[in-house]
Amino acid sequence: MFGELYESNKSEDVQQDWVTGWRLRGLVAALGLVMFLALLDDSIVGTLTPAITSHFHSLDDAGWFGSAYMLPIAVLQPLMGKLFATRDKKWCFIGFLALFAAGSLLCGVATSSTMLIIGRAVAGSAVAGLQNGSLSIVASAAPLDQRAALNSVVIGTSQLGLVAGPLVGGALTSYTTWRWAFYINLPAAAAILPVLLWVRIPETKRPVTEKNPRIWAVVDDVDIGGFALLSGFAVQLLLALQWGGSSYSWGSPRIIGLLCGSFVTLAVFALWVRFRNDKAILPLPLLGQTVVWTSTITFGFLTASMFTIVYYLPIYLQAVKGFTAILSGVNTLPNIIAQIITLSILSYLVKRLGYLIPWSVASGILTSISSGLLTTLNVDTSPGNWIGYEILFGTGYAMGLQMPILAVQQSIAPELIPVSISLLIFSQMLLSSICVAVGDTILNNSLRSLLRRDVPSVDPETVIHAGAANIRGVIHDPVVLQQVLAAFAESVDRIFYISTVLAAATLLFVWGLGWKDIRQK
Repeated sequence: MFGELYESNKSEDVQQDWVTGWRLRGLVAALGLVMFLALLDDSIVGTLTPAITSHFHSLDDAGWFGSAYMLPIAVLQPLMGKLFATRDKKWCFIGFLALFAAGSLLCGVATSSTMLIIGRAVAGSAVAGLQNGSLSIVASAAPLDQRAALNSVVIGTSQLGLVAGPLVGGALTSYTTWRWAFYINLPAAAAILPVLLWVRIPETKRPVTEKNPRIWAVVDDVDIGGFALLSGFAVQLLLALQWGGSSYSWGSPRIIGLLCGSFVTLAVFALWVRFRNDKAILPLPLLGQTVVWTSTITFGFLTASMFTIVYYLPIYLQAVKGFTAILSGVNTLPNIIAQIITLSILSYLVKRLGYLIPWSVASGILTSISSGLLTTLNVDTSPGNWIGYEILFGTGYAMGLQMPILAVQQSIAPELIPVSISLLIFSQMLLSSICVAVGDTILNNSLRSLLRRDVPSVDPETVIHAGAANIRGVIHDPVVLQQVLAAFAESVDRIFYISTVLAAATLLFVWGLGWKDIRQK
């Protein structure tokens, strides 16, 4: 379908029908608010999780509150890339915004942990389209030399969602109910809709001929078969990682079956991609470009490292340090504020200097060092230490966040930018959901192991059943409580090793982003 578009020398912008003036400003503001809501819904759960697990008595489900949201974003991304590349971007985006509101409503009225997880999955499915659509619409609305600044506005606004998530979640949990953390998405989505209807978004669509009816064109373009195989692989793998060692032993037939099934499905998917070639949901010619696969891996590793910290640091602060939900949100601010400040400065520097790799290298160094420092958190760690670590991580993360996006936008033909962005977000969310699920398994398994070894007088299941926010409600002996908190802190530290390895691994792949100067000629 797009075979003739893969040559890098065709990647220069030829479109002249750009969005300008107040329409561009309104569009970017609306897209930024959508991205804000998407990351708000993600980061807010880390602060809500202790309260939710205590409400539903379901600490074992803690990982699912995050993974159920991120997994659909991951597995649906390639489908979204094809959808936004071949269909009307505006109406696709509006449809996903409505679906996001429906998922948020389902979460707000949830009567069980399972119902909440289903609502999170619905919202995550919508966010898959909103994330891809936001960056794809920016690429359609403005020329390349303006995209660094516009992407910074959209991404920077989205980072405010990470800032507001812990604060809003903490305030609502402390003063009203965690349910309002999901209800607030409804009026916000309603406010965005008029702006989207007002602005005309330039389109590059494949025409539908009589020999290729509209319904069959959609099925053929989005590659439903490839989507089914890719989704099957991701779901089986995540279930195995989520259940292994907690709900079932690693040697159980269920876990072995899931792992074997995931790898077999992946092998079949690889054959399918080879068969479909440039019509595959992950087009083979696109995957073969160095800038695409290195950007995809770099972006996935970096963001998965960040999501792991954002999700589990509030659990450490509430469980080990005894902070309320709102105070744990306040104590995660340094990370996000550092990101926003760095993104604001970087949008100017990248536009002036033009090269991407130096910033990605600095990002890998700073994030790996700061993640390593976070593995030293314990019961007695002072606020100055974790605040410093967060600032260092947030600065490094922001330095590398935009670079893979700009790398593919400058190297790929405009018609393929939505598909390329889908690869980036697919890698981001799949790795993030896997890391959050593995983190939950590490937390529960490590906590059980350490409590049996160091505090044999305490039943590990009592601590896990109590939930992260209620440990002090079930352990009353001060000496025993300190031992339990030490075990909890060490368990969280083991999760942060994942972030450290992923951040350091980005340094192996950033060199493929290319030395092309993105400044306007």
